[in-house]
Amino acid sequence: MLARLAITLIAPIALFASTPAAAQADGIIRVRSGYSMPETIARIRQDVAAKGIMFFSEVDQAALAAGAGVKLRPSTLLTFGNPGLGTLFITAKPEAGLDWPVRLLVTEDDDGAVWAVYTDFKWIAARHGIRDRDSEFAMATRVIGSITAAVAAH
Repeated sequence: MLARLAITLIAPIALFASTPAAAQADGIIRVRSGYSMPETIARIRQDVAAKGIMFFSEVDQAALAAGAGVKLRPSTLLTFGNPGLGTLFITAKPEAGLDWPVRLLVTEDDDGAVWAVYTDFKWIAARHGIRDRDSEFAMATRVIGSITAAVAAH
């Protein structure tokens, strides 16, 4: 079954292999977008759908903050993933469920630049002490690199 799952997961990935940005010491990867907040979110959602990845939620954190009387610059959290891949991390260590599904934050800084921000999968593996899913983490890294490449400023 794992071999069939690997073929199902790996075949489409080859179509969008990409080299992601380097992680900071805290495991955060920031990709500057070449688009506005709404366009960045729309492009990411479109790319996720085109890849057949499940989209789970879009949380407008700035709107939630405003409803609580707090001013927050634009910030939207997107969650998506491939259960066949993501759950492999959770089977390695149940606490890895804290980091799955994938979370991608789209935020605007004080200068108006829009960023796609996510946690590096190697950092997630180290955080949870997962040492037996290297190829799966590498695959997830290629996928998120491809998704963020769809909005990266050139």
